[in-house]
Amino acid sequence: MNPKSSAGAPRCIPCRFGAIGVAVLALAGGFAYTAGWLTPARLTTYRIIDQFQANAGLHPGYRRNHAKGLCVEGYFDSNGNAASISRAQVFASGRTPVIGRFAIPGSNPSAPDASVPIRSMALLFMQRDGQQWRTGMNSTPLFAVHTPEQFYQQLLAAKPDPKTGKPDPAKMKAFYAAHPETRPFQEWVKTHPASSGLANAAYYSINAFRFIDASGHEHGVRWSVEPETPYSPVDPQEKSDPDFLSKQFDEQLKHGNVRWHLIVTVANAGDPTNDATLQWPADRQRIDAGTVVLERSAPQADGVCRDVNFDPTVLPDGIKPSDDPLLAARSAAYAVSYQRRTREEALHAAPATPKLERNSS
Repeated sequence: MNPKSSAGAPRCIPCRFGAIGVAVLALAGGFAYTAGWLTPARLTTYRIIDQFQANAGLHPGYRRNHAKGLCVEGYFDSNGNAASISRAQVFASGRTPVIGRFAIPGSNPSAPDASVPIRSMALLFMQRDGQQWRTGMNSTPLFAVHTPEQFYQQLLAAKPDPKTGKPDPAKMKAFYAAHPETRPFQEWVKTHPASSGLANAAYYSINAFRFIDASGHEHGVRWSVEPETPYSPVDPQEKSDPDFLSKQFDEQLKHGNVRWHLIVTVANAGDPTNDATLQWPADRQRIDAGTVVLERSAPQADGVCRDVNFDPTVLPDGIKPSDDPLLAARSAAYAVSYQRRTREEALHAAPATPKLERNSS
C-alpha cells in the first residue's frame, strides 16, 4: 500500500487511526500473546515483521508482505446453499457488496509479477447488519509451514546474500531438509504451474475455520474461490512485462465482469484443522455457496482496498477461527504492518513544522 501522491486529495488519517484502534482493542488479548508481550522469551510479531524488512528492505507506506497489489470491487451473489452450515448473513440468498485486493507475495512493491509463482486474493464482505467477513487467500491450497516459529525460520533462511542479492540455496536446502512438512507445498508448486492471469486462478483459505449453524453446531471448513475463466499457464512472453497481471486483469474487465464460485469444503470428524500443511481428502463435501463477481479495479494508491487490513480473523457471527496457530500470528502481523505503514503515510502527508522567526529587537 503506497502513500498517496501529493497531487491527490488528502486522506483522513486520524479517522483511519480511530477505526483501526477499535479493531486492535478488540483483539488486544490475542495480539498481546502472539506479539510476545506476555512471554518476552518467545517469538514476537515484531521480529517477524522486522525480518520481512531485513529481507526486502524498507518500503515506507507499503504492506510488509504482499506489497504489490491491485484493488477491486464487486459483490457476492449467495445462492443460500451454505446457510445450512453457517448462520452468517453473507450466506443467506442475495447480494453482499465486496471489496478486495489482488497481490503477489513479497515486500517489494516494484517486484516483477513473474518473480513468484503464487497469486493472492483478499476479500472483504460487507453484510447488511454491519458485520464484516475478511479473508486472505493464496493460489495454493496449503502452506509451507504450520507454526509461526517455522515461518520465522523460513524467513531467516530466505534472507538474501549481500553478494548475490538472492537467498543462499544452501540455507534454503537446509531449512527444507530440517522441515519435512514443507514437502507437500513444494510438490504442489512444482506440479501446478502459475496461472497466466489473476482471473483464471483459484484461491484458497489455506487455514481451517469453523462455521456455526442456526442451531449452534460447529462445522470445520475451508473455502476456495474457483474461476469461471479457464486456467492456462503463464506464457513466457508475458513474463517480460513486470506488471502483466494487473494490465491483463484491467483489460478483461473491459469486456465484462469476472467471476469465481465460492466453494466451501466441509471437514469430516478427525480431519486436522490446526495444520495448514495438510490437505483434506478429495472426497469431502463441497458446497457451492454462490458467485464472487468483480466489476471494477483501481490502482492501490487510490483504490478502495488501500486502507484495509485484510485480517483473516475479522469474522461475522456464524464464522470463527479454528485452532490453527497461524491465524493468531497472521492477525498480529497484519496489525503491526498496518500500524507501521499508516504511521509512515501520516509522516509523509504531514506538513512541515514552520520554524519560529527570531525577534530582531
